[in-house]
Amino acid sequence: MSAAPDVVVHPTKQALADAAAARLLVALVDAVADRGVAHVSMTGGSMGSEIVRSLAAQPAVDALDWDRVHVWWGDERYLPAGDQDRNDTQNDEAGLARLPLRPEHVHRVPGPDTTASAEEAAAAYAGTLRAEGGGAFDVMVLGVGPDGHVASLFPHHTAAATTGALTVAVHDSPKPPPDRVSLTVECLERSREVWFLVAGSDKADAVRRGTTGSPFAETPAAHVHGTERTVWLLDRDAATDLG
Repeated sequence: MSAAPDVVVHPTKQALADAAAARLLVALVDAVADRGVAHVSMTGGSMGSEIVRSLAAQPAVDALDWDRVHVWWGDERYLPAGDQDRNDTQNDEAGLARLPLRPEHVHRVPGPDTTASAEEAAAAYAGTLRAEGGGAFDVMVLGVGPDGHVASLFPHHTAAATTGALTVAVHDSPKPPPDRVSLTVECLERSREVWFLVAGSDKADAVRRGTTGSPFAETPAAHVHGTERTVWLLDRDAATDLG
C-alpha cells in the first residue's frame, strides 16, 4: 500500500506556480547531481503553463545544466505539431522554448502530421521512452480535472485501465479533442516523485477524492503515486474540501 501523499497549500494560484517552479528547479539540479541526467514530465492546462512561466523566470534558472534535462509530457492531444491546443505548444509559449534545452531532449508526442493514428503515435512515444529514458522519470508533474482525471485517463473510460504498456491511445475523450495519447498509470508511477499541481475551487472535490483513496474508476488521480514521494501542491481554493 502506498504511503499517504503530502499536501502543501499555497495562498494563491500565482504563489503555487512560483513555489512549484522553485521546487522543480531544485529537484532537477539534484537529479543531475545524483545521476547525471534529469527526466521530467510536464502537464498541460493553465497550471501547466503557469509553472513553466515561473520556471523560466526563476533567478537561479542558470544553476541547472539544461543540456542534461529531458522533457516529456504525461499526455498530449492528437493534433498536428504547433497546434494551439497541444500541451507542448502551450508550454512552449509559456516559456519552455526559451529554456536552453537541447531540442533532441524535448520529447514530443507525434501528431497526425507524422503518424497515421493515435495508436501509432502512442507506440512511437513508448519507443522513445524506452530508448531515451528507460520509461522512468525523476519528477512527474500532473494536473487533475474536476472529474478526477489525470493525464488523459478519464473516470469510467476503458483506456484508463490499460495495463502492460507505457502509453495508450485514447478515443472518445469526454473533453475535446476526442483523440489523445496518454501515459498509462503504470508508466506514470515509474516516477521518483509525482506532483499534482491543482488550483481553483472547481477542483476541490477532485482534490478531496484524490487524496483520500477514492476508487480508481471514479478518480484515477487517486491511484498515481511516486516511488519515493507523492505530493499535492494546491492553492487555497483547491484545498477547501480538505479537513
